[in-house]
Amino acid sequence: MKARVKWLDHMSFVGESASGHSIVMDGSPENGGRNLGCRPMEMVLLGMGGCTAYDVVLMLQKSRQIATLCEVELEAERADEIPAVFTHIKVHFKVGGVDLKPEAVDRAVKLSAEKYCSATKMIEKTAEVEYSWEIVEQPTAK
Repeated sequence: MKARVKWLDHMSFVGESASGHSIVMDGSPENGGRNLGCRPMEMVLLGMGGCTAYDVVLMLQKSRQIATLCEVELEAERADEIPAVFTHIKVHFKVGGVDLKPEAVDRAVKLSAEKYCSATKMIEKTAEVEYSWEIVEQPTAK
């Protein structure tokens, strides 16, 4: 896997992935940025959320569950000292679908956390990661 990050100006950067996608990252105004994009550490947190959500949706599909919603809410704490690594992250899944089995959702979340999510495995070297989930009602079409 390859990527490239280019400095634009002030504290703005553009990240380019090998798959041809770009994203803007920027610093906070108090640190010379102009708030034009996510902070780099926000990108790390978003990457972890995307990685674990991908796992959960894929596992639910493979277990023949009809999931129509998967949202991941993440809340992270960082160390006070430099490097300000993540020290604690709460990951909460909101999953919706048709007749979802709670045991299938629980299994998918646990397997992602314990085995499949590469981002989680890297981040948990410095952070305690805590998972929770709920099945939410989906509005029905009328």
